[in-house]
Amino acid sequence: MKNERQYSLSRRNFLQKAGSAVAIGSLGTFPHMGFAGSKPPKKMNTKIKITHTDSNFEREPLFPYRFKGSAITEAWQTVALMRADSGRHSVGIGTQGTLWSDKAVFQAHSTTGGNALMYAMTERALQLIKGTHFVDPVTLLEDILPEVYAYGVKITRNPALKKTFALNALVPVDNAAWILFGQENDLQTFDEMIPDAYRPGLSHKHDKVASIPSFSVGASINDIKDAAEKGHFIMKLKTGAPGTQKEMLEKDIEFLTAVHRTLGQRETIHTQNGKIPYYFDANGRYEEKETLERFLDHAKKIGAFDQIAVIEEPFAEENETYVGDLGVRVAADESAHTVEDALVRIEQGYTAIAVKAIAKTMSMTMKIAQAAHERNIPCFCADLTVNPILVDWNKNVAARLAPFPDMNLGLQETNGHQYYKNWQQMLAYHPMSDAPWVQTRDGVYPTGEEFYKKSGGILAPSTHYEKMFDV
Repeated sequence: MKNERQYSLSRRNFLQKAGSAVAIGSLGTFPHMGFAGSKPPKKMNTKIKITHTDSNFEREPLFPYRFKGSAITEAWQTVALMRADSGRHSVGIGTQGTLWSDKAVFQAHSTTGGNALMYAMTERALQLIKGTHFVDPVTLLEDILPEVYAYGVKITRNPALKKTFALNALVPVDNAAWILFGQENDLQTFDEMIPDAYRPGLSHKHDKVASIPSFSVGASINDIKDAAEKGHFIMKLKTGAPGTQKEMLEKDIEFLTAVHRTLGQRETIHTQNGKIPYYFDANGRYEEKETLERFLDHAKKIGAFDQIAVIEEPFAEENETYVGDLGVRVAADESAHTVEDALVRIEQGYTAIAVKAIAKTMSMTMKIAQAAHERNIPCFCADLTVNPILVDWNKNVAARLAPFPDMNLGLQETNGHQYYKNWQQMLAYHPMSDAPWVQTRDGVYPTGEEFYKKSGGILAPSTHYEKMFDV
């Protein structure tokens, strides 16, 4: 882990870098927007000055969601305002996942304390940006991430702070930057906004995306069965039960047996073999490779092994065990903080990446998706128990990723409807809440022509969140 000094970036250096970026351009990737033949190249506004920023948040209660040996009962919805010297403004939204992004910070503070620390980092980012210029969102993120991370290390007093904690804090800022960037350059759709450098990794256009519910540790098998009967053909199943490693393994094996007994004989049209695929997420709870192998041995014993589509994050980030010889696809999620971290995981045998535009920023997600694409590593979108608008930020990525192996569509976990107590009320905040792609139908989101034309509604203003500011 690099220390705070290595990640720090002074405001003076940031201002100088932001100014000089105008001369060098943004990665050389923005001159040609959209897919081939869709629109002619546009002259980009390469200098967007931010004259004002603001932030706010709402606390949303949750039904307990248990993972990593703990549970979350509240999620803060953070909102960032950015105004340019043109008079245009944008409002970006984020959802804070303190337990997911850094368990140590979560456990060292109260729920409110941990969320307040992350929110302070969002505010820090907006203060850095105010009065400066930016070229494009990707470059802006590169400029401010080191300073925001260093600030996080300082206020959490955690020299080993996970980089995802800083990225999570930057989601509303990054989203606001993308929206404002589009406005300033008259870009009407998400397709137009994808930089050339990252378009190959986001080049598909699925007409449907799998809607993957998530079941926490200790979930009822009847609830899982009910989800299958409603058309869900793949579900995220949390393993890594509380207790010692022995107790955890016993409970996980018991859960696997119950799942296979319930879903093993069901059929689906979305997989090549017609069987329900299993998606397990241990959130780093397994300490030894041998323990995971015993779990997989049991899967073989009961005939469930061939239906395991992916096992996500079985080991802690610090565990560098090679996983390419387990016989199953192992995915990296929270350990793949940045594109560099994702490449390290790929070297360690990880053969899938869970990308999270709603947790690691859209800018970083584009980088990770492209790096994985170049190495033939499949990606899918995982959730952070986010609000309905952010579901569609993720959906814009999931709909453009290559089909997951042995399936015929993109994959997206979405569990907010399961855990937010006020989900229906939050749904009303979506600017296109009545659109067909917002609701799951027979286990999938329909992402047809209108979805792509309107970018899932993510570029349209939300009256509810706009009203949180004097705009």
